Amino acid sequence: MAKQRKPRRRRGLNATMGRILGFLAASVMCGVLVASLVVPAVAAAGMGVSSSIDFFEKLPSDLTVQPPSQATKVLTADGQQIASFYAENRVQVPLDQMSPFIKDGIIAIEDSRFYEHAGVDPQGILRALVSNLTRGGEQGASTITQQYVTNVLNEAQLSQDRPDAVVLNGQKNLGDKLREMKLAITLEKKYSKDQILEGYLNIVFFSNNAYGIEAAARHLFSTTAKDLTLPQAALLAGVVNSPTLYNPATNPDKSIVRRNQVLDEMLRLGKISRTQHDEAVATPIQLKISPQQQGCANATMAPYFCDYISHLILNNPAYGPTEAERERRLFRGGLTIVTTLDSRLQAAAQAQVDGTAGANPDHWAASLVSIQPGSGKILAMAQNTVFLPQPGKFDTNLNFNVDARDAQGNDLNGAGGFQPGSTMKPFTFAEWLNEGKTLTAEVDASRRVYPLGFPWRDSCGKVLGAYSTAQANPALGAADDLQNAEDGFYRPMPVNYGLYNSINTATFASASQLDFCGIQKMVDAVGLHSGLDSSPVNMHQLGNLLGGTGVAPLTLANAFATFATDGRFCATMALVEIKDAAGAKLPAQAPDCHDAVKPDVARGVNSVLQDVLKKGSGVWINPKVQDKLPTAAKTGTSNNNGSTWVVGYTTGLVTASFFGDALEGQKRAGQNVTINGTFYPRLDGYMIAGPQWANYMLKVAPLYPAGPFAPPPPSMIGPNPNYKP
Repeated sequence: MAKQRKPRRRRGLNATMGRILGFLAASVMCGVLVASLVVPAVAAAGMGVSSSIDFFEKLPSDLTVQPPSQATKVLTADGQQIASFYAENRVQVPLDQMSPFIKDGIIAIEDSRFYEHAGVDPQGILRALVSNLTRGGEQGASTITQQYVTNVLNEAQLSQDRPDAVVLNGQKNLGDKLREMKLAITLEKKYSKDQILEGYLNIVFFSNNAYGIEAAARHLFSTTAKDLTLPQAALLAGVVNSPTLYNPATNPDKSIVRRNQVLDEMLRLGKISRTQHDEAVATPIQLKISPQQQGCANATMAPYFCDYISHLILNNPAYGPTEAERERRLFRGGLTIVTTLDSRLQAAAQAQVDGTAGANPDHWAASLVSIQPGSGKILAMAQNTVFLPQPGKFDTNLNFNVDARDAQGNDLNGAGGFQPGSTMKPFTFAEWLNEGKTLTAEVDASRRVYPLGFPWRDSCGKVLGAYSTAQANPALGAADDLQNAEDGFYRPMPVNYGLYNSINTATFASASQLDFCGIQKMVDAVGLHSGLDSSPVNMHQLGNLLGGTGVAPLTLANAFATFATDGRFCATMALVEIKDAAGAKLPAQAPDCHDAVKPDVARGVNSVLQDVLKKGSGVWINPKVQDKLPTAAKTGTSNNNGSTWVVGYTTGLVTASFFGDALEGQKRAGQNVTINGTFYPRLDGYMIAGPQWANYMLKVAPLYPAGPFAPPPPSMIGPNPNYKP
């Protein structure tokens, strides 16, 4: 019986080997031998060798390799990083900027014959097939080229917002493997081995949202791909096979075993010496994790300016016809966005607003925003809040300095502006000068009653409202008698005196001699508009002479910048340069300026606003400001003292300083309040917003050289020959 059984065993063994070799031969010829590795039973797929060949021949052979998703960087004008945006944390680097240890390590552990095969490795497949048939299991044999193909295909799906179409290794069917293999063969004809290896090391996932070797090196070791040591590189090479299982931060024991396997393979292949191997094996894992966080909430500085920048991109069709495409470009496009922000000014502004009212329990808001006159560049934007909730901190995602909506009418997450109070008075005064009147002409500031039907002059509309207790009828739009902040100013006075002392009755007295259409044109010319809906500030409404419509600090600062530049208005700008991952430039912003106010008019306004700090409503702020640089300013306070301001400027820098109620419906009165331990019967612009502005300007204004303001022409001075600006 034994003699009878032996020949049958030989015939059975020979037949089995014949089938295996026949299958392998056919598979090698046609590139389908991978099928049995991933799908153990080819028959279960209903596909024999001949049908596999036919199926294989019909598969697409062209693979478009797009740059993988990369992180966008937002930078200050002086090159410091503000924040990054990414869907995948990746920084692409060329192969020559990678340590040779990571190149040798990844090849040793993932595909030791990488430089010998043509995209598919028959020897590796045979080895894996024999292992699977004799030992069981599902050992794979995908080459680095095949893995690269899979990553490229999956990246394309992710970039199109189709995560459901991503196919992972354990999910691949026979068709997926055949396509992968054919594309790998084609790819090897199109690209060099080094190009494929570079692409692979830049696209593959390591762990902890680190895609590509540069991001992995930065995250786990706080180093670069170029400077990876042998133990570090071997550890990262081992992670690729299973980023979760071999994550050194969560599974250090498994990761060190895997690292040592990589080192063993590198030694076997002669890539490292025995001494290097043994020293690396003896090296403990030494992680130096640098958390890589994206978005404005994790900005290193200026989170609200960062948010403003992101909306400029996401809301602008210049960066993509649809919101989804713009979002894809921001989070996946690897943009480098250079902004106008000056990190020196930003640090000083943030320190100042935090010192003014950092974590006050009543949530009073403090903000600063600075603009460069003559260019419109936003140099600093700060407020005393945090973007995300933190214990003991004042948090909000509303930006106190900007409009609620942008020019396209889209939400900008801005607070929408605050009543500017007396900071609106210089624009009525500017029209006074524009109509040929003089700086020192006398007005009757004793008048307090302007009843309905008062003969205002208005060539293009109708003045609305009144100040008249005689009417005393809210339904008719009447209001109380016109009030000044203090008694003693209800008398005739020079118009310039009325402005630098911020006398309400003087402003009304001057407006009674002006064409309200001219006041409207002046306000429009300097860009003033509602912070809520960007509509014009209606100067035909009497209350707006004293700042009844909410205006954003950024808008108000830029309006004053027109005076600082002898009447030249520049639109605000925040984006200096934008480049994509390939270095191609995208639309950014350039100075957009035009003449808006007559130079002599601007000079006349500047001459009077310098007196605000010397002898007017801002005299108590800080005299050192005027000692250091020629400076002009205007204080402002809303009717209920809930919004207080100082907007001040040199010829080189304009800053709007705000303190008040920004979130509680903007209705809280700033009366009988305690701020930082000091009780205030009523808040005024010079009290808190003023020192905040002055302390900040003393630090930063010298960084932007400024000269004396040009004087107004002698003919503008008027009846007071002793007047000196």
